Amino acid sequence: PSFQAMESEISAAFAGGEPEDVLSRAFRLIVTREDICTLQPPGWLNDRIINFYMRLLVERSKKEGYPAVYAFNTFFYSKLSTTSHKGVKKWTKGVDIFEHDVILVPIHLHIHWTLLVVDLREKTIKYFDSLGQKGDHICKTVLKYLEEESKEKRNIELTASEWTLHSMGRKEIPQQNNGSDCGVFVCKFADFISRDKPIIFTPDHMPYFRRKMVWEIIHQQLL
Repeated sequence: PSFQAMESEISAAFAGGEPEDVLSRAFRLIVTREDICTLQPPGWLNDRIINFYMRLLVERSKKEGYPAVYAFNTFFYSKLSTTSHKGVKKWTKGVDIFEHDVILVPIHLHIHWTLLVVDLREKTIKYFDSLGQKGDHICKTVLKYLEEESKEKRNIELTASEWTLHSMGRKEIPQQNNGSDCGVFVCKFADFISRDKPIIFTPDHMPYFRRKMVWEIIHQQLL
């Protein structure tokens, strides 16, 4: 589609209709106009937008040339952190997460979005926070989950000492310069990582990414 056509479609998604209008439906998820409007600056992305976008990344990863990606939804970590493995073991029923290359864990910390990434090829767990805060305890919680999941589902013991856990520093990844872009950062961290690409965007790209994500979610297709 032409740039003009895309722009007018994005503007219409923000401006037209009722808040409850359904603008996209896939992956057993529904996205309404009200959800889409969280992508308007300085909107704060909600669970539906982030979960839908993660599913788009998973779908893309099924194509040749991409690492195999598994994404937990935004409610996974809060459940895991309060109930341990037993509270979430049914979440992977019929799925062997260890058959994937990369596992994405979007995390909601009360009023802030962050991302944890497990790279099963490298045996690394990395924490991405666009406000530069450390998440070492989150990395440890997820490693413990992986140990228990591996033992229960595959009867294989993970050797914790073989794993590298790291909270990405402010100098290693771009940082947000406002109080509202954390969700967009999480989605774009996940986008670049799920293509094995270096993270080279800046806060200046956020308005563009927001509009692009509107089109991608409505059309259920990543540009």
